[in-house]
Amino acid sequence: MLRRIRTSVVAALCCTVLGVGVAGCDGDALENWDPLASATRTPDATPISGTEKIDVAGRSVNVSCSGDPEKGRPVIILMHGAGDGLDKLADIQKTLSKQNRVCSYDRLGAGASDQPDGTQSFSSTGKILTGVLDRVAGDGPVVLAGHSLGGLIAARYAPDHQDRVKGLVLMDATPPTMANDIAKAIPESATGPAAELRAQNLAVFQGENPEKLVVPDGKVRSAGSIPVEVIQHGTRYLAAVPKYGPRLEQAWAAGQRKWLALSSGGELTTATNSGHYIYLDQPDVAVKAIERVTAQAARQAHGE
Repeated sequence: MLRRIRTSVVAALCCTVLGVGVAGCDGDALENWDPLASATRTPDATPISGTEKIDVAGRSVNVSCSGDPEKGRPVIILMHGAGDGLDKLADIQKTLSKQNRVCSYDRLGAGASDQPDGTQSFSSTGKILTGVLDRVAGDGPVVLAGHSLGGLIAARYAPDHQDRVKGLVLMDATPPTMANDIAKAIPESATGPAAELRAQNLAVFQGENPEKLVVPDGKVRSAGSIPVEVIQHGTRYLAAVPKYGPRLEQAWAAGQRKWLALSSGGELTTATNSGHYIYLDQPDVAVKAIERVTAQAARQAHGE
């Protein structure tokens, strides 16, 4: 039983909450986010085709790009969940690249990118993202499509980078107040496997994860009127966690609704037959959402 519950922690919470194995940061307040994460942009760099390692602030970052760029159309940036890497996004990237320029990357501590030097924050991981955008999109617009922790990072990044982030797709993104949600859903008085589940997940938010990224709770800030689509899972697998599962499902669903405050153009949909990995369970739902947001962002850019 304990082993089964531990699996649920990884698959249903550590996996759902932050991907599979999240990372910690120094807990920078959102208002301290550094919008000037990179000194220069390189719009004239030779486009990346396939997988390549690039230098970002002296760190090696693994990047994959495919599809032909189209002038004025946003580059789609896919952002993996914790414990994953760009390899898991390969199929959806291939599908989207038939009509779009699409890139993905491994964050520090994930995949084939360098390990972080120490604890990471939203600010430091945002600087890496900015460096990637500088290389793959230059001064052009981008649409960020993030899963789980990748969605949370995208949602925290967009408000301070409205000059370049012109659309968001959040695929079962980690809710903005998930640490508090878990603490409430599974009370401190819990014992046995539930207590272990609670402790493990709270530790993840405090930085005990491969990316060493601390994930503090915070308010949802506006990214303007950009198109935003939030996709939540429809298979209520969190409810299977003994005793506290229904509370966790309720908290997760509430967290997805909170992300709608990112934009006056936010929409929430449900992938009815999907668990946490929406882009694997129902790739057509994810692809259509990303293509809709990209098309809308392109129209807005042209004043249509």
